[in-house]
Amino acid sequence: MKLVILDRDGVINKDSVNFIKNPNEWIALPGSLEAIALLNQSGFRVAIATNQSGIARGLLDMATLNAINDKMHRALAQMGGRIDAMFYCPHTADDNCECRKPKTGMILDIGRRFSVELSEVYAVGDTLRDLRAFADAGCKPILVRSGKGEETLAAGSLPPNMLIFADLNEAAQHIIAEDI
Repeated sequence: MKLVILDRDGVINKDSVNFIKNPNEWIALPGSLEAIALLNQSGFRVAIATNQSGIARGLLDMATLNAINDKMHRALAQMGGRIDAMFYCPHTADDNCECRKPKTGMILDIGRRFSVELSEVYAVGDTLRDLRAFADAGCKPILVRSGKGEETLAAGSLPPNMLIFADLNEAAQHIIAEDI
C-alpha cells in the first residue's frame, strides 16, 4: 500500500497563530486539495497527523474540530480527493503525551493502522516538530515552504536527507514521480 502522511495547518490550509477555531477559519491553501486528489488518483492513501492543542486550551471542542474537518472532507470530495484517516493530538506540550509531535506516537499509530513500513512513507510538514516526528518515526520527511515552512528553513537544524518543496502540490508531483 502506498501512503502519504500530511500535517494539516500550514500544509493543507492556512495556519493561524490564533489557532483554527471554527470552520470559517479553515481556508485551503491554493493547490493543496488538488494535490491530495492527485495523490489519491495515483494510488496513494492519505493520512493526516496534526497537533490540535486548541482542544486542551479550551479554544474549540471536539464537535467544532469535527465540523472543521468535515469542511475539509467536503472540499476535497468536490476535487475528487479524500483523506483516509485523521489522527490528532488534543494535548498541550505541558501534557508531555506521546502523541504530540515532535514525539512519534501519532506517526507510529498511523504506520500500525495502515500496516506499512514507515521507511517507505513520505511525510509532509511545515514545522521542525513535524519533520522531527516524521524522521524519528522512520518516514521520508518533506518540508513545504507554505505555512511556517520559510521560518523553519531559516532556523535550520533540519533532519538529514529531507526534501524541500514550495507547497503540497510540488511535493505531491515529486512523490508521484518517485513512485513511477
